[in-house]
Order: sequence, then structure tokens, then C-alpha cells
Amino acid sequence: MTTTSIKRARQMPGWAKLLTILVVLLVVVFAAVRLLFFGAIKDVFGEETHDRSGPALLKSIQDMSRYDAASGNFQVVVDLEKDAKYLPDALRGTRTLYVGAGTVDAYVDLGKVGERDVTVNKDRTSATLHLPHAALGKPALDPERSYAVSKQRGLLDRIGDLFSDNPNSEQAVQKLASKHIGDAAKDSRLTDRAESNTTGMLEGLLRSLGFKEVKVTYGDA
Repeated sequence: MTTTSIKRARQMPGWAKLLTILVVLLVVVFAAVRLLFFGAIKDVFGEETHDRSGPALLKSIQDMSRYDAASGNFQVVVDLEKDAKYLPDALRGTRTLYVGAGTVDAYVDLGKVGERDVTVNKDRTSATLHLPHAALGKPALDPERSYAVSKQRGLLDRIGDLFSDNPNSEQAVQKLASKHIGDAAKDSRLTDRAESNTTGMLEGLLRSLGFKEVKVTYGDA
């Protein structure tokens, strides 16, 4: 228990201390019953897993016109703590330590290139292309490389988890990890790398078609 938690506990009124004692007793009794009863049932009948999922349904199809020119791998350690205002951490509060690993793609949207953005000389030996700046895609967390290191919960939160349909939900830390990874991608030079790779790809493609001079520029239309 932290120093802040001890101070909170000392400042607790009498009714709060009584409530804490009752909650502790209820948790101990409930945990004992749950272990003895449900544990015995599990040992006797065993446990089987059946996948009764239905087939995946195709919701929509989108034509892709972007060129994914670079991809960055990122990792962040999320330390998320939630405290109750008038209760000590041991009674109400959570703290989750989560390692999030994921990727962010940088792409150039070739679908935005119009006729005025491509100039070719009469001899078809020189070409100039004006493309939009590279953009970043949405962060994609890798579930195989992302995991919770630890999760601390107060007594009331543990009781709530026992009756919850999804006691181990990590949605909050996953969203926070995605946000931090996205911010890190913005601070990196990933889009510059994507534009450089796109230029190299187009120069190689057009030179293979007979063009001797190829110039690629980037900017707003």
C-alpha cells in the first residue's frame, strides 16, 4: 500500500472502515465458496472447448489506390492507474501495466493523382509527376507481441470482476497503447521514408519503360 493509500485510510470515517471490513469478509467467504464448489465441479466434470462460431461474413469491398511505401514497428509500455476519490487504493482502484507492440504504415495515395499532375514530353523520354504527401495509416496492435505485465485491483473491483462478463478486459490500455504508437509515428520520419521509397519505385518503373529522366515531387494539389 502506498503512502497516499495509508493517509486515505487514516482519514476514513467510521462507517467507511466498517464497510471495508464487511467487504473483506464477503470477499473471503465468496472466494472460499467459489473455490470449494466450482473447483470441485470442474474437477469432476472436466472442461471442454467447442468453437460454435458462425462463418465470417463479407461486409464490404474497397478498391485500394494507395502505395504502402514504409512500415514502422513500435513498442510502448502503458501504465494506467484509476483511483477513487474518497476510497483507498486497496478498496477501490486499478493499475495496469501493459506492453503494446504494433505497426504503422506510411503510404502515398496514388488515387489522388490527376492528369495535370503527370507531364510527359513529346519524345516520351522525360516525365514529371506531382504526388500528394505521404500519410500515416492507423496503428495496428500485434496481439502476439502485446500483453499485460501486471494488473492490480482493489477489493471492490475484484468483486465486480467476479460478476462481470468480461473481467479481463484490456480495452482501455489497448486504446492508450494505440494512441501512443500513433503519436510516436507522427514524430518519426516515417512519411519521409515513404516518399523516398515511392520515388525510387516510380523512377525504376518509368525507366524500365524507356524514360531517361524522371522527376517526382510532393505537395498539396
